[in-house]
Amino acid sequence: MMPPRFQLNLYRHFRDFLKPYAISWRYGVWLQKISKLWQCICIGGIGLFLWTCAPGTQSDQNNASVTTYIDTPFEQEYHEPYPVGQDDKTNEVRSIAVDRQGVVWIATGSGIFSKKADQHEWTSMLPPTEQGPSFSVAIDAQSTVWVGAWNGLYRYKNHIFDQVAGLEAPIAAVTAAQEGVYALGPQGAWLINEKGTQKKNYTLPHAIRNALSDNQGGLWVATDVGLYHVTDQATTLFQKTDELLSASAKGIAFDSTHNLWVAGLGGVTVLQQEKPKQVIQPAQGMPSVFATCVERAPNGSMWVGTETGVVRYRPDGSHSLRFSRRWLLDDHVNDIAFDAEGNAWVATTKGVSAIKRRPMTLAQKQDYFYDVLMKRHIRSPWIAGQCRLPIPGDVTTWESDDDDNDGEYTANYLAMECFRYAATKSPDAKAKAKKAFDFLKLLQEVTGTDGFFARTIVPATWTRVDDGNRTFTPRERADELVKEPRFKAVEIRWRKSADGKWLWKGDTSSDELCGHMMGYYVYYELVADEAEKVVIRKHVARIVDHLIANDFSLTDIDEKHTRWGVWSPNRLNRDPDWAPDRNQNSMELLAFLKLAYYVTGKPIYEQHYRRLIDKEGYLDNMAKIDQQNPAWFIYFDVMLAAYIYPILVRCEKDPEIRSFYESHMDKWLAQRKADKNPLINFLYCYSRDKKVELVPSIDFLVDTPLDLINWTVDHTKREDVSIVRTPVLDELQVNELPPASIRTVVRWDKNPWAAVNGQPDIEREPVFWLLPYWMGRYLGMIEDKK
Repeated sequence: MMPPRFQLNLYRHFRDFLKPYAISWRYGVWLQKISKLWQCICIGGIGLFLWTCAPGTQSDQNNASVTTYIDTPFEQEYHEPYPVGQDDKTNEVRSIAVDRQGVVWIATGSGIFSKKADQHEWTSMLPPTEQGPSFSVAIDAQSTVWVGAWNGLYRYKNHIFDQVAGLEAPIAAVTAAQEGVYALGPQGAWLINEKGTQKKNYTLPHAIRNALSDNQGGLWVATDVGLYHVTDQATTLFQKTDELLSASAKGIAFDSTHNLWVAGLGGVTVLQQEKPKQVIQPAQGMPSVFATCVERAPNGSMWVGTETGVVRYRPDGSHSLRFSRRWLLDDHVNDIAFDAEGNAWVATTKGVSAIKRRPMTLAQKQDYFYDVLMKRHIRSPWIAGQCRLPIPGDVTTWESDDDDNDGEYTANYLAMECFRYAATKSPDAKAKAKKAFDFLKLLQEVTGTDGFFARTIVPATWTRVDDGNRTFTPRERADELVKEPRFKAVEIRWRKSADGKWLWKGDTSSDELCGHMMGYYVYYELVADEAEKVVIRKHVARIVDHLIANDFSLTDIDEKHTRWGVWSPNRLNRDPDWAPDRNQNSMELLAFLKLAYYVTGKPIYEQHYRRLIDKEGYLDNMAKIDQQNPAWFIYFDVMLAAYIYPILVRCEKDPEIRSFYESHMDKWLAQRKADKNPLINFLYCYSRDKKVELVPSIDFLVDTPLDLINWTVDHTKREDVSIVRTPVLDELQVNELPPASIRTVVRWDKNPWAAVNGQPDIEREPVFWLLPYWMGRYLGMIEDKK
């Protein structure tokens, strides 16, 4: 058998290699075939190959045999933005090149600029009287820089910029060749070399967009009316639809096997020996039919610029997209160049974006995210949450920010520190877990009630909070009540604590309690000593006693249940307006009671638990979760179930009921595999004492960007995906799950299939990544080899 780490990496390459050929297959058939072949490759036996590929044989679904990931370096991509100036023309970068010293050269709508490797600012390379629209930049074998501009051709050599004589402006395209440098424009084409400037008698149109040497003394020229191949002896035109996707050609480049990639309207046509070999369109991953440029990277990948980002096609057949402000200053890409380290420099209509790489392990990525978490995302008294950016997209200045779900998200953070402690026995993790628990406990104490707890708190000195107090007019109340019969007009959301230190927010919801209970359980199991367990028992009992005393409802200080905090059988089973919550909330209440009984041993909790099962049908309700009416399904409920499954599965001692929970969770995971959610996967592994779904979990952890700004990501601009209404009917979604790298910053209770999401005035906390990472470490599915 191959080592698990090698299996995992080989699987990725194998999967990516076959993926392009799966377009015409049904996905299920493809997955079955690749799974069978993968078994054969991993095990490496001819006899076993014949057995596993025989008709009727059960395939090894999703590489269940891969149970351990050995943490070794991978290439982590990240984005560095380089805007050029203050006006649109200056930022409209039309062409880009990088010299041997790492100096980046650009031609923009207002002139020629350069930037040294160790600098961030751009330098104007010509006097103001000579600057103007520039179109093309190229660097020859002698490191001379050539720029085509509105008033002719410029040459930069030995730190001197001079204008080349003997040409007619403007110059639209420049390219270097063995025989010299070619400059082309509406007025003709010229070759510049040691013999001087020579006018070429090519038969070409005026609309020149790009040029490329054929390395045999001729040129390929992309134009608005076709692709031309010109030599001193002949001109060949490629214009027909059986030759190119369209006559509008914008960019041209050779791949590593000397096939010519032609980018233009419609996508990319790949020519092999001047014959069409392949077309690349939205069905093959092009996010737009407007292909603007193409370049070969040092590793052999072909980068295609479009009006909706840049897509990379690797030699193994896989592809990946980079778009949105997370990766590019603008999605309209005009040109691409590469430096000696293989970093990509992308010219966009709003400046230059560098997509760089550095080797990183998951452990190093953890260090990075954890550092950001501690610097910007822990606020007093120990709340893990997002921060607000006064200047959207700029993390040099930031402010703490409150959120309705601070309790839920801090409970996720609590769980993360618990798994970190369980994996490493770090005293720091134990101390911070206690701080997080103490905050969650304070959420109850600050209300001064018998067990009701707040959504969040902020210092009383804060003058700005989200969702502040307000009033409702009778008209507004009536309007809201007709739209939502369960509407609760909460005018006073924020109240001052009795000690005057805090403002606390009420109307606490069911998701908060689910998140809390998951955090309490993990803290109790993995971190707390006996003295701390006494505190947890009292705290959990206080909350659950409050539910019991108030007909299984979270009851605010107005003595009315909160808008969403209802688990009462009188509501769920007998009030038609609560039918949408019947199945999910039944599951939740069973978990709350089970945890209270598990930690305290008091029979009262088990008695209520069994009465709800035997008399109120709560297990029967829970059994119908997978049959939820589509009008009532929200993705949020997926994660609420994920939070409480560990309690139900691990704390239940009745074999029959536990078997029900296990079967229920197995079916749930099967339905959620397409989400490729590492938190779901590892919570399942933790609950069921199994090691499954490792490949998609690691893929997510590796692919997640380092940038935590909540940039807006709009998949509706893409043509390689379809807009659909599943799995959530009332949301716009895409038919293919976006990988982590082109998704808005993750919060697990948000729909990962969402078509549009994000707002750049927020930086999210990285707990979404850290929690599954440390779960994987604790479970022994991720091995750190430091």
